[in-house]
Formats: sequence, structure tokens, C-alpha cells
Amino acid sequence: MTATCTWRIWGLEASLTVTDPHRLGEARSIVDTIVADVDRACSRSRPDAELYGRSIRRGRPTRISPALCTLVDAALDAARASDGAVDPTVGRALVSLGRNRHLATESGRPEQAAHADGTLHVGPADHTVIRRHGDMLVVPEGITLDLDATAKAVAADLAADVIADEIGCGVMVDLGGDIAARGETPVGGWQVTIDDGPDEPRTQIALQGDCAVATSSTLHPRWRHRGRSMHHIIDPATGLPAEERWRTVTVVAGRCVDANTVSTACIVKGAAGADWVAATGLPARLVAADRSIIGCNGWPAPDRLAA
Repeated sequence: MTATCTWRIWGLEASLTVTDPHRLGEARSIVDTIVADVDRACSRSRPDAELYGRSIRRGRPTRISPALCTLVDAALDAARASDGAVDPTVGRALVSLGRNRHLATESGRPEQAAHADGTLHVGPADHTVIRRHGDMLVVPEGITLDLDATAKAVAADLAADVIADEIGCGVMVDLGGDIAARGETPVGGWQVTIDDGPDEPRTQIALQGDCAVATSSTLHPRWRHRGRSMHHIIDPATGLPAEERWRTVTVVAGRCVDANTVSTACIVKGAAGADWVAATGLPARLVAADRSIIGCNGWPAPDRLAA
């Protein structure tokens, strides 16, 4: 028997399922605490987030909280694992494209210039300029970090870990499509629906054991800037939204942050993404711009998917 609760977080749907219904409230409190820690540490929707404090934005060595240490480390690990395709130093590019202008740094780099359409030219992202030693972080002045590519997945992993360890029941945490499962698996597996909207291709899979699944998408969130439609997955090499070769990419891995890194990197890598994902060995489902679907590394064929 399982019990589930649902709510909204960061403008997205969230859910929590446990195999011991009597512990659902306790498990929800754990999720809420971890989510609040992540929000205070790095949410780009709040200017008072720790990551955007005056000292960090001015390039000074700054002592940071354990929560932010964990999140920065995960972002830098993702950058290295993806050959720079998932890079946390794209924050200024997002600002230049009309996303979260309150995160603009106090002084821009002198080499920045405006394009003919009025958008700022932002140099290629480079995660190697970020320094973290112990509890000290150094972000060069003019660089704006954005940890959204990995923070939600890290939160899902942490919440599932803590619930499984402290409560001892099976758990599946879903934070806006970043899903982590730990502990006892219910009969039939953890049922997960892959769905980006009522008119999009959808499917359902069953997860077993300690595992995770993440979906990255160019479909949402979107916004308009200077008459152009933008999506949030930035190509670090250009500072612009990645080419829309893929509508959605879903990956299964042991940890949600790893699945999310691979799914996001695939979108950034464009046409080369399919071969790159295949080389990781992780099961994945890629939905192309024409809605054709590619499954790789054992992703089940439609007739073998869970009902």
C-alpha cells in the first residue's frame, strides 16, 4: 500500500509517494525542509538568495552554507561530466535574454557589446573560472551563476535519501519532473508518466529499486524577448537558447542529478546528442522536433511499457 500527496513548487507540480501511509506527513516535512534550503541558497526567482549576495557578485571570496556548497559542487560536476554542455555560468546569458533581470551583475564585462537586435553579447560560459575550497566560494566579478539546471534534481535526490534513511520506507519524490526513488519498491514498480502536455507524446514506465528519472524540455518554460520566443536551456558556447533539435529528452539513472545532466546536455548538443546519450549507457527517450521518438540503451519499446 502506498500514499501520495501533491502540491506545487517553483510554479511546477510536485508529488511524494511513500510505502508507509502513516509516515507521509513526516516525509513531506523532510521534503519541505530540503526544498526551503535550496530555495534560500540559489533560487533565481528571489534576489535575496544566498548565491546572489553582494559579496559573491563582487567577486570576493565568500563563506557559503553547506546547502550552497552541495549545490555548487553538483553544478560543477555536471559541467565536467557533460563536457561543458551544462554550465552554471550561463546566468548572465539568461539575464541578457530577458530572464530574471534582477540578477544582473552590478558591473558588466567591458568586452560585452550589443547585437543589432539590442541583446547583449555574452562570451562563452566557462565553469573552470569558479573556485570553491572548503566553505569558500569565488565567482569572478561579471559572472552570474545559475544553478537551476541541477538544483531541483539535487533536491529530489537529497529528499529521497533522507526519507529512506531516517524513516526507512520506500519513497518516490517528484519535483517538477525530477524524480528520485529510494528504498522498498511497491508491487509493480514506481509508476512514472512521461508527459510534457496534453498534445505531446506520452508514455509510462515502471522504476525498480534505487533510481531516478529526469526530463529536459525546450517546450517550457518559455518567454518572449524582443519579439522572439525563448526557452530556458542555454547553449554555453553561444549564450543563446539551444537549437531545438529535441522537444524533450528523458533519462533514467541511479541519481536524479545525473539523469538531469544527461538529458539537458543532449538538448544542448543538438544532432550529436543522440550518439552522446547512447555512449553513456543510460536508458533514454528522445522526442525530436518532428515528434519522432528515439529510444536507446534498453528504453522499452511501446508494447513493453507499463500499463
